[in-house]
This record gives sequence, C-alpha cells and structure tokens, in this order.
Amino acid sequence: MDCVFCKIANGEIPSNKAYEDDKVLAFYDLDPQAPVHILIIPKEHIQSVEEITPQNSAVVARIFEVAAKLAKEKNLTDGFRVVSNVGKDGGQSVPHLHFHLLGGRSMKWPPG
Repeated sequence: MDCVFCKIANGEIPSNKAYEDDKVLAFYDLDPQAPVHILIIPKEHIQSVEEITPQNSAVVARIFEVAAKLAKEKNLTDGFRVVSNVGKDGGQSVPHLHFHLLGGRSMKWPPG
C-alpha cells in the first residue's frame, strides 16, 4: 500500500511525534493552520470516517482520548477544534483516517 500515513506510522517516513502508543500516532502537521496543529491517526489503515465500523471504532475513541490529553498538555484551556475531512469534496488530502487537533488561537466561525 502506498499510503503516506501508513509509512509514517511504520517509521518509514520520519515525523515530529507528539504522542504514540500501540494503536495511535500523533504528529505535528508540516503545514500548520494554527499555533497547535497535530494530526492524530490510527496505526491501522482506515480510509476515512466512512469506513468506521463496529469492528474498528474503538480506535476512534482512543484518538479522542489522545486529543484530550494533548490539548491539556498544550494548555488549550480556551478551546480547540478536532476535525476530520472526508473525501475529496470534504477536503481530505490523505486517504487515511486522521483528525486535526487545532488550537492556540480563536477557532470561532465566522472569525471576529
């Protein structure tokens, strides 16, 4: 499989890790859209939110546990955003389930 996130999870491509356990990897985004921008992925290849099933959904709960832990560690006490883009029209650029943890600035919409 030629999945960049699988290669990162397997250690074939280096990343700036924020967290890792046996199921989940979190690393800093190369093109951050906020002062804190961390990608959180399952190590198992799951294409997107559309492929979450009863058999693989426990890893999503683990991802949100990691998101909460990282938000606390990064002192995002005023709030943060967790986003997953799905499909081309949804803005998903890598076809591997991932969540963006964004914070460190106002994430309100519309801005202002």
